[in-house]
Amino acid sequence: MTAYSILDLVRISPETDARSAIGNARDLAAHAEDWGYERFWVAEHHNAAGIASAATSIVLGHIAAGTRRIRVGAGGIMLPNHAPLIIAEQFGTLAQMYPGRIDLGLGRAPGTDQLTVRALRRPVSGVDSFPQDILELQAYFSDEAATRQIQAVPAAGTNVPLWILGSSTYGAQLAAELGLPYAFASHFAPDMLLPALQIYRSRFKPSAQLAKPHATVGINIVAADTQADARRLATTQQMSFVDLFRGARGLSKPPIDAIDDYCSPQERTQAGGMLARSIVGNPDDVQSGIIDLLRDTSADELMIVSDVYHHEQRLRSYEIIASVMRALNGSPTGVATERSCADV
Repeated sequence: MTAYSILDLVRISPETDARSAIGNARDLAAHAEDWGYERFWVAEHHNAAGIASAATSIVLGHIAAGTRRIRVGAGGIMLPNHAPLIIAEQFGTLAQMYPGRIDLGLGRAPGTDQLTVRALRRPVSGVDSFPQDILELQAYFSDEAATRQIQAVPAAGTNVPLWILGSSTYGAQLAAELGLPYAFASHFAPDMLLPALQIYRSRFKPSAQLAKPHATVGINIVAADTQADARRLATTQQMSFVDLFRGARGLSKPPIDAIDDYCSPQERTQAGGMLARSIVGNPDDVQSGIIDLLRDTSADELMIVSDVYHHEQRLRSYEIIASVMRALNGSPTGVATERSCADV
């Protein structure tokens, strides 16, 4: 069985303010748990006008309150931006409110520009302490934390599962050394996907949290009932990546008929490189793309980004993807792996 999950960008658009974007995320999560998705993650981004999840733990609390079973978590918290004690307090509180449903994915990048890093009042050199910060954070969640002089109340004993996120081989090495699940961001950095997975699996050391490797692959999938509709919907994400190269991060844009009218050939090539692993199309296209991805990666779990502009069309995209995943997992000759996420 291959688990399938959602990384939602909580997009703000000219038609959707921050409040509506957060409400849409909660609505999507409620649908997702009925469609069989394993977990629903949002990510920490700062100074990004088009993303409403900067206060990540607060957004997660709202989503968890609107769902019943699905795991909810950060994909991720950019740990160099924070004192581990504060993150332990926030996610320990979430774990007390929604026991057995909270995940904490940890990233090493700041998730913003250097000017904003300074505004966060964290030193730029914070990445150098990333491994130590993870161990400190893990200790706050442990059963033994209740006896220590400094406690992250009410985190002690919650044992919130930690994940390492990465877009290079560094995170793979660290996750393997610490015996933690690993999620690779191939939805925007596909080049190092296979080397990172090989390093993670070959060097993995079992831990109290995880007995064997659990590799999650981030993947962009835009699904619609027809190829033409899916390709048009996918232009929203293509424009977002082009805007990143232009240094013009802004609101999510509605789809257009021809992406070539929006960007130069060079810009399209740049965006295409970051989106190289994307799957776009009708249900048959999506199934074929997922089969190929699982053959290449043997992923234990897919973390799916479907960056579709209109909420109803985004729901339909995720509904199609879930239907494909259920069919693959249920097929006696299917490509789904035998691994599961039961240990994480």
